Amino acid sequence: MTSLKPGVVIDALALDVAHETVPAEHDPQDGTTAGATELGDFAGLETGVWEMSRGVMHDTEADELCVIIAGEATVEFLEPQLSAVQLRAGSVLQLSEGMQTRWTVHSEQLRKVYLAP
Repeated sequence: MTSLKPGVVIDALALDVAHETVPAEHDPQDGTTAGATELGDFAGLETGVWEMSRGVMHDTEADELCVIIAGEATVEFLEPQLSAVQLRAGSVLQLSEGMQTRWTVHSEQLRKVYLAP
């Protein structure tokens, strides 16, 4: 596992993120896969890199702040009903515990760095 250390750079685009088929309860489409690599804790927050292949999946979110570093996607908010958002490299998104979402990745893959309590 790669881990955060003061003064040490991690290339989040170069990290190997092992994918698995998204479980059926997430209603994946088109053979969607996803994976994550934890980077450890920072100031009491879990940090890591998450990636999803082109495709569609539903999710129940945790509290999280994420920064998209590669790819393009649409996130639809099913509960609560909010306007869909378009994500691309540089997008910052806050998610809240219990949100019901549908992720549609339009590019070959979507990669984000996340911080979660």
